Amino acid sequence: MAELTVAVVSAEKALWQGTAKSIVAKTPEGEIGIMPGHEPMLALLVEAPLRIEQADGTKTLVAVHGGFFSVDSDRVNVIAETAEMAHEIDVERAKVALERAKARSHEEEAEARAAKRAETRLNVAVGSGR
Repeated sequence: MAELTVAVVSAEKALWQGTAKSIVAKTPEGEIGIMPGHEPMLALLVEAPLRIEQADGTKTLVAVHGGFFSVDSDRVNVIAETAEMAHEIDVERAKVALERAKARSHEEEAEARAAKRAETRLNVAVGSGR
């Protein structure tokens, strides 16, 4: 069975690399699923969980905060502005940040973005079974 070769990096570090059955990412147009044999493409990423189903069936979640990804010849490169693996997320800190940002989100667009970032982090942390 064909597999994807995947690399997930951010400006700070390499987060994950390996083989996968599929990846689901969110673009400005909506979610997109990538499987082996996918047409080459380049797309922007929006603030959302990146879902990876590894070759062994293990599910991996990454909180992605902007960036882009490319697909070519069963190779997927995810280059995020910032990103965090589920196990790296401090759930209590993310909850506090979400509440603080929601309380001020009506005041500024930047606070609304902070709320979305905190919400994405919590979705990844909780979705990973932590």
